[in-house]
Amino acid sequence: YVAAKLNLADLLADGPRSSGDLAAASGTQPAALYRLLRALASLGIFAEDEQGRFGLTPLAQPLRQGVPGSLRATVLFHGDPITQGVWGELLHTLKTGENGYQRLYGMNAWAYREQHLDYGALFDNFMTEVTMLDVDTVVAAYDFSRIATLVDIAGGHGSLIAAILKANPTLHGILFDQPHVVSGAQPILEAAGVLDRCQQVGGDFFAELPANGDAYLLKSIVHDWDDADSIRILKNVRRAIQPDGKLLLVEFVIPPGNDPHPGKLPDINMLVSLGGR
Repeated sequence: YVAAKLNLADLLADGPRSSGDLAAASGTQPAALYRLLRALASLGIFAEDEQGRFGLTPLAQPLRQGVPGSLRATVLFHGDPITQGVWGELLHTLKTGENGYQRLYGMNAWAYREQHLDYGALFDNFMTEVTMLDVDTVVAAYDFSRIATLVDIAGGHGSLIAAILKANPTLHGILFDQPHVVSGAQPILEAAGVLDRCQQVGGDFFAELPANGDAYLLKSIVHDWDDADSIRILKNVRRAIQPDGKLLLVEFVIPPGNDPHPGKLPDINMLVSLGGR
């Protein structure tokens, strides 16, 4: 998190630099920064050469901004003191069932991010970033060409629907999310060349959804909520969708057994931060 916050990977984009040089560029103390870089290098993030200069490694590349596979926004969100404070309530959550945002702030995560837009922007950038990791797989996994109108529910800044529309030139889309979130989608839709085929609608999926779509897509949405709220969302999809429409869910499905799985730690994040599963 500190390396990302200081933009150290970006400062090394043109080649290795000494810790003193990096300290001057990042506003840090040279000796202290050297110790951080040395520790990160021991984990394969950055590497020190014989001249005492530090350079990028494959594990450091994702800390850069705007490069394919960047995870910088993910690191900044999860390392942020607010997120860390919520995770610090895990013991309380295990004992009481109350999630960390409710415990600390008396409101759910969505309300907190809406009231604290800088932190909300961290979350939106994180979600855009992790969605980009899944885009190619989702686009290839389903035949969207049979659909006239696709509604992406809580689709954030639109990176997924932009990719689907780009791959399916006859498809029209509706991007639906909270007004303050969907307002940030235009640059992504414009860059993909699909702005003219994607309507942007702000609202609350617990109240009402855009009607008469042929397919409704929910990526990483149902897992945010408990069973009762998930059913409320799905009932609203049922009311809005065409009679023969399709509901498309993109979610982790955790298999049995002890093997590592990319859904197991996010499941704990749902527990402690949202009350989801």
